[in-house]
Formats: sequence, C-alpha cells, structure tokens
Amino acid sequence: HPRDMLGSMCDDLIAAHGDLPALMPYVHLPVQSGSDRILAAMNRRHTRKEYLEAIARLRAARGDIAFTSDFIVGFPGETEADFRDTLALAEEVNFATAYTFMYSSRPGTPAAALDDQVPEAEKAERLQRLQAVITRQWQAFNRSFIGQTMDILVEKPGKLPGQLVGRSPYLQSVHVMAQPSLIGTIVKVAVTDIGTNTLFGTLAETARAPAHATVGA
Repeated sequence: HPRDMLGSMCDDLIAAHGDLPALMPYVHLPVQSGSDRILAAMNRRHTRKEYLEAIARLRAARGDIAFTSDFIVGFPGETEADFRDTLALAEEVNFATAYTFMYSSRPGTPAAALDDQVPEAEKAERLQRLQAVITRQWQAFNRSFIGQTMDILVEKPGKLPGQLVGRSPYLQSVHVMAQPSLIGTIVKVAVTDIGTNTLFGTLAETARAPAHATVGA
C-alpha cells in the first residue's frame, strides 16, 4: 500500500529493493486517483505528492524497477479536472501496466449515499481514455525487452508442441521452445518478439534450478 512507503519508517523497506537479489524489480502500488481531492474523498491515506515521492525513492534504490497500479475513475464528485490529474499522474509514472475500473455504487458504503454521482456514460468515457494511456505504456514496456536476455522461471507446457511457458522478473508470460525437463528451472531467454500479452524468445543459456528449490533425483 502507498502508505507503507511513506516517511522515514519505510527506509529499510525501500532500501531492500536495491539490496536483496531475491526481490524482483516489480512493485504493485495502487494509487486509485491522481487527484488529492478525490483521494481524500476515498479516505485514502496518501497524497499525490507522497505517491510520486515513493515512486522516486524506489527508482533511486533500483533503476530497473517497474510499477503497476490500480485506478478507479468516476468516483462521486470527480470532475474533469480531477480526472486529468489522474491522466497526468499515469503519464508521469509510466506504468508497466495497471488495472483500471469504473466506480460502482455499493449499498451501505458512504460513497453510495453521495449526491454527486458521475453519469455512467461519463465514467465509461473516462475509463477508455485512461485505459488508452495504460495500454500504450505496457505495449512500450514489453517492446523494450526485444533483443534483451532475461531470466525466466519456466512453469508449464505451452499450447504448441515443444513450447514452454514461464514468467519474467516482471511477471510477463514468456513462451519459448524447449524440453519439458526445464519446467521448474530458471533459464536465460533472448526475447525476439511480443504478442498482445506475451513475450516470445529462444533459449540463451543452460538452465539452473531456483535458489529455493530442492532438486530430486
């Protein structure tokens, strides 16, 4: 949660991302909105400035770190100016991806009783605009790995004969042609192409078992 990254109390946590190889360079830090006024209405315990400071501190600790987030658009009282603050924050951070949602009223919650509900059509239009920004960002993020070699944890067989599927340090799905005996190991994969939500590559090095794994006979 963003509040866990605020102030001097989180110094050790942030430093750990630069010091501990076991931590992947990937952090999900849900912001919800880029507007301080809406964050206060949501009863979130962070401000826009504090969120951006946390991002900056984590990037200073580890230069290759990537971020994902959650956003809610159309919270009661959200104006076009508030929404533009959200768009601006997304552009500033440049997320690897994010989960975007329209606010929906839930009976019994304080927000459901507010008078200034945002019309459904307006919420949908804002969601489309925000999602367009996020889609552009995660496509660019995935493209940036073409030509690079990554450690991939091989998880399972793929849909094609001889294909295996693994995960990158950024939780991307990676497809590679390889022997089933590599499942459960870490391999170096040279990324050659991307799909809609997938990276494709070729083996670049002999596999090794994860550090925490117990290898049987």
